[in-house]
Amino acid sequence: MLYPYFKIDTKIQEAAEKAAQMTEQVMKQIDETTEYNQQKMMAAFAEAGVSESHFAASTGYGYGDRGRDALDLVYAKAFGAEDALVRHNFVSGTHALTVALFGVLRPGDTMLSVTGIPYDTLRGVIGITGDGNGSLKEFGVKYEQLELKSDGTPDYEEIEKRVHPGLKMVYVQRSRGYSLRPSLFVEDIEKNANIAKRKAPDCIVMVDNCYGEFVQREEPVSRGADLMAGSLIKNPGGGVAPTGGYISGRKDLVESCSYRLTTPGTGREIGATLGNNRELFMGAFHAPHVTGEALKTAAFTAALFSLFGYEVTPKCDEPRADIIQAVLLRREEALISFCRGVQKGAPVDSFVTPEPWDMPGYDCKVIMAAGAFTLGASIELSADAPLREPFAAWMQGGLNYHSGRLGAMLAAQSMLEQGVLGKA
Repeated sequence: MLYPYFKIDTKIQEAAEKAAQMTEQVMKQIDETTEYNQQKMMAAFAEAGVSESHFAASTGYGYGDRGRDALDLVYAKAFGAEDALVRHNFVSGTHALTVALFGVLRPGDTMLSVTGIPYDTLRGVIGITGDGNGSLKEFGVKYEQLELKSDGTPDYEEIEKRVHPGLKMVYVQRSRGYSLRPSLFVEDIEKNANIAKRKAPDCIVMVDNCYGEFVQREEPVSRGADLMAGSLIKNPGGGVAPTGGYISGRKDLVESCSYRLTTPGTGREIGATLGNNRELFMGAFHAPHVTGEALKTAAFTAALFSLFGYEVTPKCDEPRADIIQAVLLRREEALISFCRGVQKGAPVDSFVTPEPWDMPGYDCKVIMAAGAFTLGASIELSADAPLREPFAAWMQGGLNYHSGRLGAMLAAQSMLEQGVLGKA
């Protein structure tokens, strides 16, 4: 294949062709899952009876917003859940998770994380870091943590020991975050849920599902989890939703979360949509396909950089539980160069040079490549990492495979030009 519009070394082009050949079977499997999930989404739209009238804007209190209610139903059906709360005014995935945690936990309750320490931005919410102001800890919610095994998988024997009657929540983070442990499949989450329910029948199993939606044919809430939450500028917004998040799961728990989002007694019945419904519906419709394109980009990136001698996780032919691809670059200058190359492959701000900087919620400088139509949208091609050992880049997204593949090649080209490609 020729690349007339971008300067890409012949060596990288040849490696890219080989990487494409290496992933042919993987791409077929991704397409099969995408087709299944797209049919599921179509069925959800049909069952909700989505119509043009659902796109109308509401203002003020938003009473009687039919579109808001239909959107909740679409996501609930697509996720295999009893209910869902989907709102443009969830400002991030962390916000949706926070509303869910505060919605169902009460003073004196204990939350047990069975996947180690949660993602950086949630630590202040719990009260692990920061001054504790407004945290779960300040409100009297207790936090306990169970480490993963040395191979990064859940320690089911220890979970058996630690879960006990009266425990209010078992918390599961599906995605690896800024770590190299494997992300969890719905089957892994189901095993966690089965243990929790056997040892503590009233325990709430809650999942941070960010980056995992529509990667498999089922979601955690259809396989034993009680509650899950995530961001609409990741997988479930399909690259169209301009902001927002969701909470989904058991109907009574979602109702409690709605009281935290607005007020007790009004809950989900208020909240103007302000003309956002059309984009949120459209994002939901596109979500299975766009997630598939991101998975293809990830598999190709894994193959390409493994050919240049880098350790990658997951490997190109491994099953995937989320859209994140980690590339262990081992050197700070290689990591920075990689991210700068990804930025050159972005449709927005391709001329910008990413620089490491101090970012709120993180304990070291972070570099981010994200030239996106929606600021911070991880479903669009992006790469980011804290500047710390092992100097791994976490890459995710790609609205379409063709541009995602180009972005990965430009990352390699940037490293080649800086003289660091293949020097892991």
